[in-house]
Amino acid sequence: MAKVLIVYATRAEETTGIANLIAEGIRISGHEAIVKKATEIKNEEDLKGYDGYAFGSPTYHGEMIQGMKQLLFIAERAGLNDKPGGAFGAYGWSGEAAERIFETMQHIYGMKMVSGPLMLKTSRIEGGLKAAQGYGKEIVALL
Repeated sequence: MAKVLIVYATRAEETTGIANLIAEGIRISGHEAIVKKATEIKNEEDLKGYDGYAFGSPTYHGEMIQGMKQLLFIAERAGLNDKPGGAFGAYGWSGEAAERIFETMQHIYGMKMVSGPLMLKTSRIEGGLKAAQGYGKEIVALL
């Protein structure tokens, strides 16, 4: 059984819901999912020992929020090269955060990424539940 770490930053808890649904998709696929807030990751050692990763942040004023920016600096030193990954985020008008996280994971860390970032206005409507669970399954497919 593989173990996937899902780390998120949030302002209004919508990204929390998306993270938990991605975790459900991973668990439905028979693997272990660990969900943590970005503030729980203090150093690169906290990121080691996982088979796959998903990082997420809402987009706020066109940017990811500070907690995720800090996490990305830590993750750069964690040796995530060739690990499976995905990026996600909640947004109101735009979805730059998930795209920037995805590109960082793919191009800076050299990770094996799913087809693209998951961007949802909410996990509660517009097929969000199915999309987020499906995203977890996509990450597992790369393991």
